[in-house]
Amino acid sequence: MSFKFSDALLAWFDVHGRHDLPWQVADDPYKVWVSEIMLQQTQVKTVLQYFERFIQRFPTVQDLGTASWDDVAPYWAGLGYYARARNLHKAAGIVAQQGNFPKNLDEWQALPGIGPSTAGALMSLGLRQYGVIMDGNVKRVLSRFCAIEDDLSKPVHERAMWQLAAELCPAERNHDYTQAIMDLGATVCTPKKPLCLYCPMQQHCKAHAQGLETELPYKKPKKPVPVREAQVMLIQSAGEWLWLQRPNSGLWGGLWCLPIFEQPHEFQQQSQQLGLKQITARVQISHSFTHFTWLLDAAVFTMPEDQKEHLAIELNAQWFNPEQAIALGIPTAMKKLISAINL
Repeated sequence: MSFKFSDALLAWFDVHGRHDLPWQVADDPYKVWVSEIMLQQTQVKTVLQYFERFIQRFPTVQDLGTASWDDVAPYWAGLGYYARARNLHKAAGIVAQQGNFPKNLDEWQALPGIGPSTAGALMSLGLRQYGVIMDGNVKRVLSRFCAIEDDLSKPVHERAMWQLAAELCPAERNHDYTQAIMDLGATVCTPKKPLCLYCPMQQHCKAHAQGLETELPYKKPKKPVPVREAQVMLIQSAGEWLWLQRPNSGLWGGLWCLPIFEQPHEFQQQSQQLGLKQITARVQISHSFTHFTWLLDAAVFTMPEDQKEHLAIELNAQWFNPEQAIALGIPTAMKKLISAINL
């Protein structure tokens, strides 16, 4: 079974697979590493917009590992899931200090932000050694190929999927197989409307034979995404806005952001303490995360120029014009606010 599967997959990959992605470089585990972290929760077409710029700025793991977070943040801003970037930056610092890349699965997984599947991809694609992966594409392909109707979020079924993935994964041309199964899931065995007519597995796919290809893998019923509200304090003076750098941990960790208050009384209290009395404009935007939607109500205040320095010290903040803030690296929601204010 494994030989037939891998043989058919590799034959398809040689003709139809993706061979020109910028991180498909032999003997460069660093580029593979950066791409794998960027590709977590993010589509290839989006990553392509960020990858080259990131690599140009940080061409080696030493460059990334010795850079400050403030240098790194602007090159990730807009990709989301910023904990990925912070872990990548921290792990690169460890590797740069050690002077060499990890050599096995355990060493890769000892680094921040690297789980079993990413470690397998780095062994296979980065080091060209044997590695097994289990990303969303692989789960989808295998669950359809074998018509697995189990809830894959449960540990017992997750372990069974790993065992199946290892059984099907060949030692020969392992790095091509790894890329091939991801490509098949991304371009043919897609989440919605899979292109079964073009799939090399069609004749052997149990889900297709049973008409279950659009039903699998099993999806837990989606819970309604909660909506949260917050107020944004936009203080402007002489073309500049007052920005705070968020704490390293948590939402938008380490990025520059306008002051946000989730409790109305905190917003009112801070406004009074700072002597902000008259709101000159209001702007509302919404921004969706995977786990909630944020409705942000931005109140615009104008501050006399002679009070700017005092206010910055009071809030431990910095004055930047919108263009400077964008260059520093700000969340997409803040870019939305800038666009809304400038309309």
